[in-house]
Amino acid sequence: MEQKRTPLLDAVERLIDTKPAYFRIPGHRLNRGISSRWTDKTGEQIFAYDVTETPFTDDLHAPEGAIREAQELLRKLYGADESFFLVNGTTCGNEAMIMSAAFEGQEIMVARNAHKSAMMGLVLSGAKPVYVMPEVIADWGIQGEIAPDKVRALFQKYPQCTALFLVNPTYYGVCSELQKIADICHENNALLLVDEAHGGHLYFDRNALTEKRGALECGADLCVQSMHKVTGALTQSSVLHIKNHGIRSDVLVRVAENLHLVQSTSPSYLLMISLDCARYELAMHGDSMYQKAARLAGYARSRIHDIEGFECLENKKGSMLDKTRLVISARSLGMSGFMLDELLFEKYGVNMELSDPENVLAVVTYANEQEDMDRLINACGSISAKYRDHKKEYDISVIKDRLHFPKIPRQCLTPRQAYFSQKKEIEWSNAIGKISGQIIAPYPPGIPVIYPGELISSEVWEYIECFLKNGRHIHGADKDGQLKVIKIIE
Repeated sequence: MEQKRTPLLDAVERLIDTKPAYFRIPGHRLNRGISSRWTDKTGEQIFAYDVTETPFTDDLHAPEGAIREAQELLRKLYGADESFFLVNGTTCGNEAMIMSAAFEGQEIMVARNAHKSAMMGLVLSGAKPVYVMPEVIADWGIQGEIAPDKVRALFQKYPQCTALFLVNPTYYGVCSELQKIADICHENNALLLVDEAHGGHLYFDRNALTEKRGALECGADLCVQSMHKVTGALTQSSVLHIKNHGIRSDVLVRVAENLHLVQSTSPSYLLMISLDCARYELAMHGDSMYQKAARLAGYARSRIHDIEGFECLENKKGSMLDKTRLVISARSLGMSGFMLDELLFEKYGVNMELSDPENVLAVVTYANEQEDMDRLINACGSISAKYRDHKKEYDISVIKDRLHFPKIPRQCLTPRQAYFSQKKEIEWSNAIGKISGQIIAPYPPGIPVIYPGELISSEVWEYIECFLKNGRHIHGADKDGQLKVIKIIE
C-alpha cells in the first residue's frame, strides 16, 4: 500500500494548487514564460512542474521531506540500505562510486568494457586502474561477461585493489555471474561496484525465482541504474543504491558527499518527479512490464531467426542474457551492422539503439507494442529478399576478416596524471607508438578503446580506424566528426 504513494509528485501539485505569486527560480514562472513556439505543440501544463526548492518540494542535497520520502520508497522497492536520486545521469553515479571506493594512488579493478564515465571517475579520484578484460563472444564480435576466475587471479596479483567496477548487464544484455564475483570481492575486503545502467528492470522478472540477476540481490555494495533506459523516467534520470555487506563500510558514508561534487545544485524537478512516478509504476506493475517486454522480444527473436540471412543472439550453456535485448546480425548476407542499421532507418523507419561492425541492437521495453516488433520483422524479411541473392556484392571486409578486440594497451600514466599533463596534437596517421592524451570511444556504447595515458598500439589504431572508415560517431573525434589529429603526451 505504501508504494502507491508518489510523495514528490504530490508535493509539487500542492505547490501549484496554491497559485502563488512566484518569485523563485526558474524564470518562466510555473509555465507562463515558456516560448509559445514550444507550448503550441505540447501544451503548457507540464512546465508548471518545473520548480525549485520550496517549503513544499524539499532539497535534493539535504532532503527532509518529499524527496526523502520518495527515495525511501525507492530504497524499499529495491531492497537497498540507502538510495539516491541522480539528475546528472548514471555518469555522475559511476563517478561518485569510484571516488568513494578509491583514493589517489590506490588500485581499483575496472572492467575494460566500462562506460567512459568510469574514466571520469578515475580522473576525479586519482586511483590507478587495474583492468580486467571481458570474455569475447567470438561468433558475434562482442564483449561478454566478466569471468570470476579472472577476477580472482587479479586479486591475487593486485591484493591492494579496493574495489571492482564492472558493467552488468552489458549494453548487449550479457550478464556476469555477479554472486560469485561479489563473494570473491568480499573475500579480498574489496567492494563490488556495478554500473547497472541497463538492468533496473531485471529485479522484476518474477519467473526467475532461482536466477537472481539484480546487482543488489547478488551482493553488490553499490550500483547505479539508468531508470530512463528501461522504465518511464525522463532522459538523464538515474538512481544510486547502497547495500552494506560489512566490507569497508567507512567508504559508503562518502557516497553522499561525493554526489554533492558531481550533481547539479539546481536539480530538475521534472527529472525527479519522473523517478518518483517510474518507481510507482514498477512497484505496481513491474512484473507485467518486464514480462511484456520479454514476450515481445522473444516473439521477434523467434521470427527473425526464420528469416534467411538473419540471426539473433540467444542464451547458450553457461551464458546469461537479458531476455528483453535483441542483438541481430545479417552477416550471412555479407552485411555489416552499420549497413543494416542504415537500411532499417532510412528505408523502413526502424530506429535501432546501436550498430557495430557485425550487429544491430534493439532495446525492447514494456512501452513497445506488437506493431513495433512486426515492423522490425517485416523490414528484416524485406532486406533478406532484396539482398540474399547478391550478398557477394555487398560483402564487407569487417565481416569477412573478423575484427578482434584489441588487447589492453600499456598504461604509462594514470588517467588523472594524463588528464593534467601537457599535450600536443599530431596527425592521427602518426599516432602508433605514442601515449594518448585523450579518450577515444565509439558511441554508442561509449566504451573507450584507448584511455588517456595509454600507449596507442597498431592493434588499437586499426580497430579505431575501422570505425572511422565506416563513418561512425566517435567521442574524441574532431569537431567535424573526423579524427585527423590526436592529442598525445610526450
